[in-house]
Amino acid sequence: MTCLYYSHEDCLLHDTGLNHPENAARLQAIQQRLSDPHFKSLQPVPAPLPDDIEEKLALIHTPAMISKVLQGMPAQGLTHFDPDTVASPGSRIAALRAVGAACDAVDRILNGPAKRAFCAVRPPGHHAMPGYPMGFCLFNNIAIAAEYARQHYGLARIAIVDFDVHHGNGTQAAFNQQPQIMYASSHQWPHYPGSGDTTEQGVGNIINVPLAAGTTGATFRAQYRDILLPAVKAFKPELLFISAGFDAHRDDPLASLNLLEGDFRWVTEELVSIANACCNGRVISCLEGGYNLKALAASVAAHVTVLAELNGGE
Repeated sequence: MTCLYYSHEDCLLHDTGLNHPENAARLQAIQQRLSDPHFKSLQPVPAPLPDDIEEKLALIHTPAMISKVLQGMPAQGLTHFDPDTVASPGSRIAALRAVGAACDAVDRILNGPAKRAFCAVRPPGHHAMPGYPMGFCLFNNIAIAAEYARQHYGLARIAIVDFDVHHGNGTQAAFNQQPQIMYASSHQWPHYPGSGDTTEQGVGNIINVPLAAGTTGATFRAQYRDILLPAVKAFKPELLFISAGFDAHRDDPLASLNLLEGDFRWVTEELVSIANACCNGRVISCLEGGYNLKALAASVAAHVTVLAELNGGE
């Protein structure tokens, strides 16, 4: 199975300041782990910088928001869009390459022959609202790519599954009234950003599975088996996206769930199985959270091992 592996050195230029959990060391830890010979079959693709990048941003974000972010990038030092969301001189090109990676993955996956992609890029995206950045996120990489797939390729059913420990409020807001795109999320509740209750259902296309602090892998898997996986399978997506956040790991400093690498491997196997049954195996995964470097690297390795259909352990 050909699995595309998107990243770019420019994504390391996004400087968030001293002691910020979303920092360049995250990508470096992933890159080091995926350089192991076990992953030699991954097909590296430099995250591109599309000529029409502002048109792609406008698929999800308002003109005012795009202008605010792009023009708000500092020439030196740091700019805070909110207390958690920081930009540096290198943030512009990092953020645009992150969007470019997700959209290029759509092109390559839908035009073949590759069927899987993992985008190891930063900044992450799922908290970025249509009208403003937040929660470490400048632009909503996965939402832009999903809407690009819908509009450019005419797909009628696209699913986004988000297992980051934080609810992807930006992605939900982008598609709350768009029945052609399903957003399904598991996340700690109550927790940042405060959204993601089961009553938030959009037009029947939003599935939220709140998990209490302390939730273990057994409960996580049961909730997926009972609620989330059947809903995604019934939707019969033509393309499946994964907002792949690994901060539900028990060692992560920003949350209180108790998942292990094996749980991320299991949920990836289940999602790949649905993709094989519904959409010719087509899966695009984009990195979101995960802030313990050792746990992040191990969890990504488990996730990518499944995406690339590699044998043996990671």
